[in-house]
Amino acid sequence: MGSNNIELMAHLMRRAGFGATRPELESYTAKGYEATVEELLAAEGAPTMTDDVIRRYHHELSGMMGERHTTSYWLYRMISTTAPLHEKIALLWHSVFATGYNGKVVQGKVMMDQIRMFRRYGMGSLRTLLVELSRDPAMIAWLDNNENHNGAINENYGRELLELFSMGVGNYTEQDIKECARAFTGWTIANNEYMMMRTHRDSIWPYGRIAWHFEYRPEDHDDGEKEFLGERGRFNGEDIVKIVCKQPATARFISRHLYHFFVADEPPVPQWPYKQPRDPDAIEALSRAYFESNYDIRSVLRVLFNSEFFKSKESWYKKVKSPAELVTGVLRLSGEFDRARRQIMDRAHAMGWMGQALINPPSVEGWHQGTEWTDTGTLVERLNFATEQLGNLNSPGVKAMIGRVLADRGGVVSPERLVQGILDEMGAIWVSEGTRRALGEFASREGDIQIGDGGPDERARRRVSDLLQLVAATPEFQRS
Repeated sequence: MGSNNIELMAHLMRRAGFGATRPELESYTAKGYEATVEELLAAEGAPTMTDDVIRRYHHELSGMMGERHTTSYWLYRMISTTAPLHEKIALLWHSVFATGYNGKVVQGKVMMDQIRMFRRYGMGSLRTLLVELSRDPAMIAWLDNNENHNGAINENYGRELLELFSMGVGNYTEQDIKECARAFTGWTIANNEYMMMRTHRDSIWPYGRIAWHFEYRPEDHDDGEKEFLGERGRFNGEDIVKIVCKQPATARFISRHLYHFFVADEPPVPQWPYKQPRDPDAIEALSRAYFESNYDIRSVLRVLFNSEFFKSKESWYKKVKSPAELVTGVLRLSGEFDRARRQIMDRAHAMGWMGQALINPPSVEGWHQGTEWTDTGTLVERLNFATEQLGNLNSPGVKAMIGRVLADRGGVVSPERLVQGILDEMGAIWVSEGTRRALGEFASREGDIQIGDGGPDERARRRVSDLLQLVAATPEFQRS
């Protein structure tokens, strides 16, 4: 089993998942790269920590009325999922179709319903996804489409659908925005009256916002003729989405988002009209797959993951992990949550301290990513979190990694073997010569690890743990 194959598989699992342990990587590598890609694309497995177990321990996660409960629940899903690409897709669309808890939605369950929708439709047809997004109560409230009426349009959703969700600036006119808004009149929320949100009558139980659902009101829909992107007709919202999806600008815009999320960091979206893609040929290949598959995201991802621009070492470690990716990856390694624990809320809060409060993005633009994830404050939070978790000798995953590093070494583990063993255990991490030299110098301070007949002692385990923490602080571990 070649180390190159293991490292390529590790690259795939960092991008299409949240990383993988050495045993998992060996299992995937035995299946083969293309077979693993197909497994990731097809998998819809349930998390190993099921809702009944979580809710038995956290009764407040049943209603998910608050922001922190919803984020904690999603973190449980990401930690324990057997279908990691589905959670990554939900993260992708949550950052693209950014919808926030504070200010308007103010209901965790409504936000989690949107995340479930991303999971369900996120790898299917973009046309279906955009229709479902337009019907989503959280999005309707977030961008005010419940205030978009026949004869008194609200352009907020129509503008963002074109500017940030599908086509990008420069590919439509102000008149197109108005016609788009007209087409979405009557798309609103049932079990809600806007003024109730300003009064005490908006109760949470047993109805109220927790029971929001989509409602189409034909009497409030503008059924007149519209002209949108050069086409004329008595368009409804579905017609607008159909026209949007067939635009070359949409293919390029969505392809660039997929490249940005899975391949290499691009500039923030507002700069896209003025800056060329990092790899124009890659965007062209993905756009071609978009049209050939009739807008199917899964088909575009298949092309992406099997492409040379994705597999090339030039793309490895080119992305800074988002806080959600970092926290989830560390917790999957540490195995801290082999069962439901109260500490999940602290771990969810940690993502916010690092700059990514899930379900509460800073604006409709979502989060600016890449190197903007790391400033002097958030970098300290990232390093402290990773080193604290991987330095806990009581965590099941840490125990397992230490046991494998110190097993079958003929009684002696040299500093060189110690460094390589830990890099393998933490996901077959490739590091630069400078990083390896620094790790080797640290490992050499106390010489070889001697393993007696009774197995490794506490001092030996602590030495491995110390090096685990140091690797977690390297630039390579903080990237994917």
